[in-house]
Amino acid sequence: MFPIFILFSVFLLIAVRQVGRFRFEIWQVMCGGAAAVLLTGGIKPGAALAAIDPDVMLFLFGMFAAGQVFELSGWLAHVKYGFFRHAGTGEGLLLMLVFFMGTASAFLMNDTLAIIGTPVVLLLARKHGISPKALLLALAFSITVGSVMSPIGNPQNLLVAVKGEVAAPFLTFFKYLALPTFINLAAVFLLLRHFYALDFKKVRLAHSQEPVKDKRLAFLARLTAAVLGLMIAAKIALAAFDPALDFSLTWIALAAAAPGLLFSPRRLEILRKTDWSTLAFFASMFVLMRAVWDTGFFQGLIARSGADIAGLGPIIAVSVLMSQLISNVPLVALYLPLLRHAGAGTPELMALAAASTFAGNLFILGAASNVIIIQNAEKKTGATITFLEFARAGVPLTFINAIIYWVFLK
Repeated sequence: MFPIFILFSVFLLIAVRQVGRFRFEIWQVMCGGAAAVLLTGGIKPGAALAAIDPDVMLFLFGMFAAGQVFELSGWLAHVKYGFFRHAGTGEGLLLMLVFFMGTASAFLMNDTLAIIGTPVVLLLARKHGISPKALLLALAFSITVGSVMSPIGNPQNLLVAVKGEVAAPFLTFFKYLALPTFINLAAVFLLLRHFYALDFKKVRLAHSQEPVKDKRLAFLARLTAAVLGLMIAAKIALAAFDPALDFSLTWIALAAAAPGLLFSPRRLEILRKTDWSTLAFFASMFVLMRAVWDTGFFQGLIARSGADIAGLGPIIAVSVLMSQLISNVPLVALYLPLLRHAGAGTPELMALAAASTFAGNLFILGAASNVIIIQNAEKKTGATITFLEFARAGVPLTFINAIIYWVFLK
């Protein structure tokens, strides 16, 4: 039962993040937990290696590497002019930002959009005299909500799609979650327009286009976007018309990463700046959660309690609340096998994916993308969002999100 003690110690450290003068990153805590169960015999080295899902790891690596091509080239900030120049007022800019970033996060992963989207919104705020807080919140909320409707929108959705063995994942996620997601993006717009009404006053906006940072890499960024779009379209088409020819989600990410890694002279820089800490977090999480699952502790606890862990209401409530304490990815890794063991169906799996994702709108620490946005903004301009500023809009937004998804999934 020692893995259970280690699990709760990991959860506690993730929640407090600091012991004395020492402040821990989430990935460091999870790596420590995995090392502890290995050193204490909670899991054998062979079983630990087998617990690490190669599909998830390769997918994340591919998407993170592709994201660096967009970031280092400056291509996304350059092409945003073609989209946002159609916004004539502050309210129009907010509306377009929410739906553009929300839709993009469904295909580029929300953490990737957090990295490459932060300088874009800071540039928009500076050029148009809009509060950076308002646009940073718009970015944070929109990429969290938008990523709900795709199996590759965020790491927890990927876990649900792969480990939950969701059939035709793109079609399934779109079928259950696309419409409520677009409604929730509208809720993001309306809520921020209400809280920051003065910042989005109806004035004319003057737009200008930013130069790319690296023209050769920008060409590869365009190629990366094209490959990503073609691979997603091919997977959707094959799943719908000839499932026998379908391919893994992993191939989408690896194909998207290929242009930058194969053809760019900056490939070593791309590799160096890839988010290796998040990859270490996932590998360690798989090891720790497998050790915990093998104890049978939670399976027995739920069986004795008679709790309905597979109901839509409990799934949404537990996911939103527990994601604030242990983060959404570990929550899904722990909850998913329990749901499968309980015989949960597709609506329940979609509820887990949705709730563990929009839980990031409640408080800053509910999603890694929130932290990425705030840290990047502080480094670039000193702009920041406090816990209370985030919660003022985040708490009512999360409540709205929960009601909308529950209505559509029940």
